[in-house]
Amino acid sequence: MCLIDGKLPDKISNMLKNQKLVVATAESCTGGLIAHTLTNISGSSEYFDRGIVSYSNRAKMELLDVPEDMLKKYGAVSMEVAKTMAKGVRIKSNVDIGISTTGIAGPTGGSKEKPVGLVFIAVSTERNTVVKKFNFSGDRSQNKKSTCDATLDMLLDVLTR
Repeated sequence: MCLIDGKLPDKISNMLKNQKLVVATAESCTGGLIAHTLTNISGSSEYFDRGIVSYSNRAKMELLDVPEDMLKKYGAVSMEVAKTMAKGVRIKSNVDIGISTTGIAGPTGGSKEKPVGLVFIAVSTERNTVVKKFNFSGDRSQNKKSTCDATLDMLLDVLTR
């Protein structure tokens, strides 16, 4: 689980069940950690439909309908791609909430423009898609955990509106 106290995943689980909402994830830099965290709770099949680890650009295009020209123009690690991934997984899965992560976990792969720890997270509902940019500063494992924590915080925010 990505959160130290483990209480937030339980709270989110209960809220999703009570609101009868179903979620799907499209993860790049987190490699399935969010799906693991959400499904590590008994009864998660009530609110979790699927998790897609779309690490490659090809997977983003084929599975989530991210346009190739968008990837070329903005890069895989961008606000635009995160938003399209979240919408894509929500629509293709026919669920209430789509979640996506894309970023540079490190220690390699960063640049001056897009440093290690740069992450974009999106949460998409039928009404709205929220995208946030983060700059984490840990090692690979910590960046993945920080991204998972931030994603759960964003999901909680959506569920409490």
